[in-house]
Amino acid sequence: MHLLTDTAGAVQGMLKSVADLDPVFIPAEEKGAALLAWVDVETQVAELRLRCMASAGDAAAAEGFHSVAAWLAHHGRVRRSDAAADLRLAEALDRDLPLLAAGLREARVNLAQARVIAAAVGELPDRVGRDVVAKAEAELVRLAGEHDPKDLAVLGRRILEIVDPERFEDEERRKLEEAEKRARERQRLRIRAVGDGTTRISGVLPDAVAARLATYLHAFTNPRLADGAVRRTSGDSGDQEGGRAQASASPSAHPRRLAEAFGQLLETLDPKRLPIHGGDATNLTVVLSFEALRSGLGVATLGNGVPGDGFDRITAGEARRLACNAQIIPAVLGTDSELLDVGRASRLFTKGQRRALLLRDASCRAEGCSIPGTWSEAHHLLPWGHGGCSDLDNGVLLCSRHHHRAHDAAYDMTRMANGDYRFARRR
Repeated sequence: MHLLTDTAGAVQGMLKSVADLDPVFIPAEEKGAALLAWVDVETQVAELRLRCMASAGDAAAAEGFHSVAAWLAHHGRVRRSDAAADLRLAEALDRDLPLLAAGLREARVNLAQARVIAAAVGELPDRVGRDVVAKAEAELVRLAGEHDPKDLAVLGRRILEIVDPERFEDEERRKLEEAEKRARERQRLRIRAVGDGTTRISGVLPDAVAARLATYLHAFTNPRLADGAVRRTSGDSGDQEGGRAQASASPSAHPRRLAEAFGQLLETLDPKRLPIHGGDATNLTVVLSFEALRSGLGVATLGNGVPGDGFDRITAGEARRLACNAQIIPAVLGTDSELLDVGRASRLFTKGQRRALLLRDASCRAEGCSIPGTWSEAHHLLPWGHGGCSDLDNGVLLCSRHHHRAHDAAYDMTRMANGDYRFARRR
């Protein structure tokens, strides 16, 4: 019988001799030493097992198994994924990582650290050369004497910078260029109407694009100001802001605010800077009846030039709200669907008027709301459909939430003595 088999049997016999030993009776100073000693033994036994595994392909083939991992999963009753991971490590130690194998054999590196080191060395590009790979392996084995697997993984991602700083700069540039190229090839965006008044947007974007979008959205979602506004209005039961304050603490509050910010971002885009689309700047045409325009009741159709996309119907009330600040063009129909008027976006407040409103109002003029005026929208007090003009006397700054309420038939909007507006749910 081979020495390895004899040794395994001897170890099992020694373990049986201490099977009934209760460590609770060992003196405290000896317990720590015993614990560390058995960690080292476990590491050395694992290295020996991996060494046997790397050369046991013939044993697996003799029984018709396609790999040692499959053979071990069957006979050793272990998970196939664990056996496959062990085989990869065993082959790497046997073929490419002699210093790491020696570190395991001498218990200077434990098994978890060895997996981290093997992964870090394996991620080095082939073009760096064998000498650099050997330096990286040696340095990580040395660092294993001072760092746990988690910290070692962080160092492993920077190992090329540690052992060859000059080459690291070039490799980092190459890696980023390849990542950016893959990102451009993989980028996708899907917009699909669900059919219940919502549309699902999903996609994969390059990091740079996602970072810009996140920056823009966070400009609308200052949590300190938004939460302060909610707290100040939470006592108004008629406005039902107390529920909003509770909702702001829920995990879904921030994603909801990001969705609201996305809508605000779209409404603040300058159409003059967008590509020409269908012979005009990229505008949105809303088709609705004259009566719906005046009353805010009924529905409107979005003429967005993209047939069959599924999101082409909104309420007339939403169309009236958009008319305050979005670049939409109303196409008004009479009783027999004859085209009465195709309006222009000239009813929007001008930049000068916006600046004047900002100087006058400074922030959202809803009672208790302190959302900055730069984040707010200009609202027509007398709707455009009722003959309201785009002048300062007919305008007020409202944040997106209160602007929606101004166009919500379920709420009354009342001017207070100080010029603020109070919203109360109609009973």
